[in-house]
Amino acid sequence: MLVSYQWLSQYVDLNGVTPEQLADELTRGGIEVDGIHPLDQGVKKVVVGHVKKVDSHPNADKLRVCTVDVGEEETLNIVCGAPNVAEDQKVPVALVGSRLPGGLKIKKSKLRGVLSQGMICSAKELGMPEKLLPKEQQDGILVLPDDTHLGKDITSVLGLDDVVLELDLTPNRSDCLSMWGVAYEAAALLDRDIRLPQTEEQKPAGKAKPVDVVLDAEEDCPFYAAQVVEGIQLGESPRWMQNRLLAAGVRPINNVVDITNYVMLEYGQPLHAFDYDQVEGGEIVVRRAATGETVKTLDGVTRACDEQTLLITDGTKPIGIAGVMGGENSEVKAQTTTVLLESAYFAPESIRRTARRLGLRSEASTRFEKGVDPERIIPALQRTVELLGELAGGKVASSVTVERMGDIEDVTVELRHQRLTSLLGVQVEERAVEDVFRRLRFPTEKQEGVYRVKVPSRRPDLSIEVDLIEEVARLYGYDRIPTTLPWGQQSPGALTPEQSLRRVIRHTLRDAGYHEVVNYSLTSPGRLRELPSVLYPDARPIRISMPMSDERKVLRTSLLPQLLETAEYNVHRREEGAALFELGKVFITEEKKLTQQPEERWVLAGLVTGSITPPHWQKRTETIDFFTVKGVVEWLFKRLGIDDVSYEAAQPEGYHPGRTALAKGKDYRLGVIGQIHPQQAKEHDLGDTYGFELDVTPMIEEALNRTLHYQPLSKHPVTTRDLALVVDQDIPVADLSEAIGLTGGDLLRSVSLFDVFTGNQIGEGKKSVAFSLQYQGEDRTLTDEEVNETHQRVIKQLEKAFNASLRQ
Repeated sequence: MLVSYQWLSQYVDLNGVTPEQLADELTRGGIEVDGIHPLDQGVKKVVVGHVKKVDSHPNADKLRVCTVDVGEEETLNIVCGAPNVAEDQKVPVALVGSRLPGGLKIKKSKLRGVLSQGMICSAKELGMPEKLLPKEQQDGILVLPDDTHLGKDITSVLGLDDVVLELDLTPNRSDCLSMWGVAYEAAALLDRDIRLPQTEEQKPAGKAKPVDVVLDAEEDCPFYAAQVVEGIQLGESPRWMQNRLLAAGVRPINNVVDITNYVMLEYGQPLHAFDYDQVEGGEIVVRRAATGETVKTLDGVTRACDEQTLLITDGTKPIGIAGVMGGENSEVKAQTTTVLLESAYFAPESIRRTARRLGLRSEASTRFEKGVDPERIIPALQRTVELLGELAGGKVASSVTVERMGDIEDVTVELRHQRLTSLLGVQVEERAVEDVFRRLRFPTEKQEGVYRVKVPSRRPDLSIEVDLIEEVARLYGYDRIPTTLPWGQQSPGALTPEQSLRRVIRHTLRDAGYHEVVNYSLTSPGRLRELPSVLYPDARPIRISMPMSDERKVLRTSLLPQLLETAEYNVHRREEGAALFELGKVFITEEKKLTQQPEERWVLAGLVTGSITPPHWQKRTETIDFFTVKGVVEWLFKRLGIDDVSYEAAQPEGYHPGRTALAKGKDYRLGVIGQIHPQQAKEHDLGDTYGFELDVTPMIEEALNRTLHYQPLSKHPVTTRDLALVVDQDIPVADLSEAIGLTGGDLLRSVSLFDVFTGNQIGEGKKSVAFSLQYQGEDRTLTDEEVNETHQRVIKQLEKAFNASLRQ
């Protein structure tokens, strides 16, 4: 928001307060001032001159010799090259010794042999914002109105003696998007009176021109006011109004449009003027657009609307997109003599949605998006009618037509003085609190330490007790609140046990060479169907009512499909391999239509494809297989202290039928490990790809419930025996290992598999499995007889249970 210091001084007495001091007060009060911009940019000794005579230059075809009166005894001889210079013009003249922006100093000089005693200036040479000026003021010298006072300092004529404050407003302070709002703020901070223009409704003098308003979208437009003004004489707005619009960063167009923009900046209420003759039947119908309906807006672009777009129509055709931009078919043009003025309240969410979808952002939509003050809708309309009468010759042609759904509810907030002092940490006297609300012009009643504050509609950001506490703090002065150490019971921040274990999971996988990724919680239904969840096969994807895109329509029930996308993205960018993992939440429900919140479950997923070790001259690139991934998962279980995990062959959809296993605990399921089906991997341009997906909740529960037992290391030596068995090929190695452990008893310390072999030498349907068994006593060195006896018992049990035989 750009605020003119001179304009603001019309509403608040700023005598004795410099722009710099005002900026300091605003910033200390919570309205940050980003910059202070003097408009003159160093312009000195430039005055209004009158071109009395224009002659051709004797030595240059493109130059003119001008005789200029600047209100002094003698006229000046000035050489000018502007094509639009002409006799009887009022123009800005830089005198000899004057200064212009950029440090340029004007001196007496000869141009092609002719003396020049100054310079006739263009708007650009005076430092005016060229992009905001009309086309005719951008080319050549700046031509001033005929009634401009001769010899007057140009800075006062063009408003360049002003200073603009650039406010950096937070989203909650939409009230300061108007001069009135800033005036209320400045008056409160400086504790000075405020002077605001008062208006009243003007009635038509003769036969009224009717205007009817129909609200077919009450939730999007609960308040609409309209009035007709005739006898409009379209032309330029006065210089003072143009100066104020330029200071606010708004381009002057014509007196009608400039007046609506001026009132918008003054009141914070956007208005729009329609050509009344283009509004059939004098009727305004506010409705939502039909699917595929189009509107050609003022910028000449035909825009397609959806069923959420709010339109202003005349009952038969759209004449504007509500709160965003008017229609070209109802534009105020040179031949327009009667206008229909609109002043309304549009729902912020409706305008925000439309402006974002159409890519249209304007001063009006910015204010509607944040919410305008409904109490100013009628006064802003009356102010516009008043100015149209003064500056455009307008006459009232109808009464104000108002269509309103419901009344404006008063907002009253209670503030406890004890709560105020407790939060601020300083004893603020009750009298000082009451004074703050007086300066803010909030009607207040106090009873037994409780303030009942009536919040005006111009401050929609105030709704609860702490909002009022903030108001007291900023006007009382943040610098008056001492810095103190926190008091009361304190506890150092720490991770919960669950958070600590999730950190262990992340660190373990990073140590294994995996890269962590974080994907959206939203995905597409098609992605989830590619690789259905093994953990939650009955889960139904939850659809979002207003998705960002087709790729983000449902909440995920599995993490692996998105890891496949991530791996594909990296491989397409010349990464030879990828080892990825994600620890995140999935959203589970079995309901077709949600009646309660879905369950959020922590899930860990990993994916490996291609080569994950860089090539090296001393060793070959590591080939990834099922057991590589299974080893990482087993290492993770070991780090978490999870024992007794078993693996069972499985054939879930989307996985390789012969290289996939389910991981299970004693009485709970952990997840799936396996190769992604080759056809599925091929669709993502991937080679052999392996992944895992684990339910984190039972892993953490098991880790938290474990009991650590410590025992001293045995001082006695270990005796190792190898055991090579021939068994049926369909017997799981895990069953053999479990049987060995149970039979070996206390003397058996460990069992490890070191070889599996199949072939003609073993026999059809058979395999050779070789284990290394370690025996050790805790209190003595074992004898060969003890080890042999236990080892033979193990062999006999395996022969009995699995029909195993020793490999010869």
